[in-house]
Amino acid sequence: MPVKIDSREYRNFDAALMETRKTEDGAMFVEGYATTFNQPYRLAGDDKITVNEQVDRNAFDGTDMSDVIMQYDHAGRVFARIANGTLELVPDEHGLKIRAYLGGTEIGRQLFEEIQGGYTNKMSFGFTVAGERKERSKDAEGRVTILRTITKIGKLFDVSAVSLPANDATEISSRTTGDGLIAEAQEEIRAEEERQRKIGEIRKILKGEQNHDE
Repeated sequence: MPVKIDSREYRNFDAALMETRKTEDGAMFVEGYATTFNQPYRLAGDDKITVNEQVDRNAFDGTDMSDVIMQYDHAGRVFARIANGTLELVPDEHGLKIRAYLGGTEIGRQLFEEIQGGYTNKMSFGFTVAGERKERSKDAEGRVTILRTITKIGKLFDVSAVSLPANDATEISSRTTGDGLIAEAQEEIRAEEERQRKIGEIRKILKGEQNHDE
C-alpha cells in the first residue's frame, strides 16, 4: 500500500479501545475513540532525536467528515458510514468518539462478535493534516525532542477497527512523517552548528586583531 494517498496519514491508538453494546431489541453497536486529544505519543526517533505527536482538542473543528466510512485495517468492505446514518462521530473532551451500528450486514455482525470477544479492540483513522505546530527542546545531554501537534485535520476519510497496535498502513505513514521531521531537525541542527562555527571564527579574527593593536 502507498505511504500516502493525497497526503493521507494514518494513526493507530493503543488507548482508543472499543466496546460493544446491544440494545433491548438486539441492535448491535460499538463505541470507542478513533483518537485521543492532547496525549503525546512517540512517532519516531533515533539516538539523538525523538519525535512525539499529539492531536489538539480543536483539531476537528471544521473538518470534512461528510462521508466517513468504518473499515477493518483501512481496507476492504464497509461496515458503517456517515451517509446512511450507521456511523456517528463526535469530538468530546477525551477524543474523537465513534458510535457504529454493525447489525446491518453479516460481516458487520461478525466484527461485532470479534470486538465483543476481545479479538479486535483497537481503533485507527485516516486523515489529512491542514494545520500543525512543531516545538523543539533539548535536554542536558543534547538530545532533541520534537513535539508535533496536529492543530487542524482537513478531511477524515475512515475510522477502522484494527487487529494489531500497528499495521502496514499506519506503521509506514507514521515512520514517513517521523523520518521527515527528524531530517528537518537534523538540517536545522547542522545549520545552527555552522552558524556557531562561523561566529567562533569571527570572534577569533576579532580577538587576533585586538591583540595585534595592543
